[in-house]
Amino acid sequence: MSITAERRATLIIEYATKPGDTGSPEVQVALMSERISNLTEHLKTHAKDFHSRRGLLVLVGQRRGLLDYLKRKDNARYATLIQRLGLRR
Repeated sequence: MSITAERRATLIIEYATKPGDTGSPEVQVALMSERISNLTEHLKTHAKDFHSRRGLLVLVGQRRGLLDYLKRKDNARYATLIQRLGLRR
């Protein structure tokens, strides 16, 4: 259910804005999106796991907050990020 170290490293490299970047909104949103997809798959098989469901909802809220921040600060970066991640908004 968690992200492997290799997958995490590839996501950081793929979405980093500069070398050594691990804290930009793009990287954080990409990591959260990976965790959200993993939790969604987990909840498809374990429908009554309400603790994980709450964790999923918290993650979705955090990702939404970061995306709102990015949209306020730089709309072009926001648009490219949601297009790269395949998010609806």
